[in-house]
Amino acid sequence: MKKQLITVIVPVYNEAPNLSTLHKTIRSVTDPLPYLFELVFIDDGSHDDSVRRLKDIAKRDPRVRIIEFARNFGKEAAISAGLHVAKGAAAIMIDADLQHPPELLGEFIAKWQAGADVVVGVRTYHKTESWFKRASSRLFYSLLGMVSQTSITPHASDYRLIDRRVIDAFMRLTERSRITRGLIDWLGFRRDYVHFQAAPRRFGQRAYSYRKLLGLAMHSFTSFSLLPLKFAGYLGLTLMLTAGPTGVFVYIEKYLMADPMGLHFTGTAMLALMLLFTVGVILACIGLVAMYIARIHTEVMNRPLYVVRQEAEGERFR
Repeated sequence: MKKQLITVIVPVYNEAPNLSTLHKTIRSVTDPLPYLFELVFIDDGSHDDSVRRLKDIAKRDPRVRIIEFARNFGKEAAISAGLHVAKGAAAIMIDADLQHPPELLGEFIAKWQAGADVVVGVRTYHKTESWFKRASSRLFYSLLGMVSQTSITPHASDYRLIDRRVIDAFMRLTERSRITRGLIDWLGFRRDYVHFQAAPRRFGQRAYSYRKLLGLAMHSFTSFSLLPLKFAGYLGLTLMLTAGPTGVFVYIEKYLMADPMGLHFTGTAMLALMLLFTVGVILACIGLVAMYIARIHTEVMNRPLYVVRQEAEGERFR
């Protein structure tokens, strides 16, 4: 029986000290497995010695392929490039900093062979990690889960395996500003999970600063939920429903009933309610405009209307 080919995709940005160790570890894990492997390294415009070290590795290992970007385009573009050239029946995405344990590759493949189209690496935080990092992570996934139109797995990482049919579906996605893990979640398919603790970084500095992580969080909210766009409209309706009845009550109580409750509303209070109601109307109108912008946003993303997992003809599947 012919062995299946599996593609391992590794985005690289200034990871020169880690590459030799990563390659050796991946080989030690994959060599005993009954599969063929290709290793696709995507250099994302590194400023260090990463490209030269990758070329040295490629000379010793014919399974290694190198894609070198002309400049830094970001991790999402690097992963997408790896998926575009992947030849395997499945692809595994793994970081180059050794924080994604290569020793788990066999477990990912076993769950794939058991029927999962997507196997997601879910990170479990160690108690030694800062309380701020753990608390902010929980807050982010809680908020994203409430507003997102896509089911997002808390603490899911880019360390994941996807089947060829998922790769082909991913290739149909044309949006330029993307979060790969979110798009894979949007596609659906059968999934399973592998839980892991991230290993400490051995060399170099992390590529994502807190500023970049904040930007990634904001992009996640705007990519997978239209709620931020509609927020002004909801706020406007809330103000109108609050200020409108209150204004009617004040008018009736003060002017039609001659203040029987002795509330003594002043002209300033009446003006404040009028302004609050006016602001509510304006925000509601902005929200109505936002609904049209939301439709434009959805059309511009140009995601497919549906994704087919498989088709059946009689008793045969293709």
